[in-house]
Amino acid sequence: MSLSKRKNSGLLQQWEPENSQFWEQSGKKIAQRNLWVSVFALLLSFCVWMLFSAVSINLNKAGFNFTTDQLFMLTALPALSGAILRVPYSFMVPLIGGRKWTAISTVILIIPCLWLGIAVQDTSTRYSTFIIISLLCGFAGANFASSMGNISFFFPKARQGSALGINGGLGNLGVSVMQLVAPLVLVVPLFSLLGGKSVTQADGSLLWLANTAWVWVPLLVIATLAAWFAMNDVPGTRLSIRQQLPVLKRGHMWLLSFLYLTTFGSFIGFSAGFAMLAKTQFPGVDILKLAFFGPFIGALARSFGGMISDKFGGVRVTLINYLFMVLFTGLLFFTLPVGGTSHGNFTAVIFRQLTINKALKDGVSEDKVQQLAVTETASALGFISAIGAFGGFFIPKAFGSSLDLTGSPVGAMVIFLVFYVVGLLVTGLVYGRKKPAKQ
Repeated sequence: MSLSKRKNSGLLQQWEPENSQFWEQSGKKIAQRNLWVSVFALLLSFCVWMLFSAVSINLNKAGFNFTTDQLFMLTALPALSGAILRVPYSFMVPLIGGRKWTAISTVILIIPCLWLGIAVQDTSTRYSTFIIISLLCGFAGANFASSMGNISFFFPKARQGSALGINGGLGNLGVSVMQLVAPLVLVVPLFSLLGGKSVTQADGSLLWLANTAWVWVPLLVIATLAAWFAMNDVPGTRLSIRQQLPVLKRGHMWLLSFLYLTTFGSFIGFSAGFAMLAKTQFPGVDILKLAFFGPFIGALARSFGGMISDKFGGVRVTLINYLFMVLFTGLLFFTLPVGGTSHGNFTAVIFRQLTINKALKDGVSEDKVQQLAVTETASALGFISAIGAFGGFFIPKAFGSSLDLTGSPVGAMVIFLVFYVVGLLVTGLVYGRKKPAKQ
């Protein structure tokens, strides 16, 4: 029987990605298939997660009467719920398997999409209803934690940076895909036969706001089916919640969480809040036609960042990234261009080595050491991604509060600049001078 032959449940009989013969004969093909299905599902998740960045800017055009701070809150809340949900989501792959969880977590996203499409067509819809839908969109953001942890099981350590960069980077591309698609479907009666209604704007043009939510529903159905029938579960990766908690004792996990908060948090935060911010600063510009550029560049940079990190080291890539972040944030005080960021993925490397060092010291066998390294890395990725996602809430809310209190976004930018400088120092002083200390 082939090592890669799977049962009807999708569980692989055996999985040895570090075995070069196994990898070349069958492992690579299986891993790549799971990766590309994961990318598709994760891309759609980011589309749903950032829905309100396109919807909020058009709500008042559709007849609603919400304040600027309320609209910023709607763009920020998905990041808040997504960050909180990333913690339990990070447990799910080791508990029930990546194939099942990818399918379940994808099909759930149909609920907020359908509900939002209905809600935006009725101007009597309460603000509290939009808050609930916004929080439900956060389930999409939580998918990142389980997706990255799952893909980390499929690839050998030498290829993990590239694989995670592709999965995370192209998945992040969903932000720009949504912001590119939204203005196109707003003016097309895609779902008029299914009850979709339009509103007439001041200039006489029609606005089909429900399309921005409903357009993702058929794609989510396809992604769910693809995950269920084309993905696999990796043997030997099942862990209880108690077995996954020890990563919380690692000091490096909290340092990396801070770095991820300032990097990925900035990417998702600026992506969510930029359109609303630009609208307040440049009301004469149709920003939705331009908003996708920042997330697009950031997502591509993230994919290449993983590959570059495999070759040159994550520390160097991250240090250079922080230098650019500090530089361009400083320039924001003179002008307000698109905000976005990428990062090199070195989390998996650090946690793998920490786990190996500790296990070998405790007398654990070499085979068991490698399995522990993979599973603990996946758990750490989940926790770190959860903390990083809070940036998606913090940045739009900071912009909204700063504008409400001072009439300018400058106060928020000062805070962001301080965070980036601290991130630069932590990366250089902790990871740039020597290897991570054993813990």
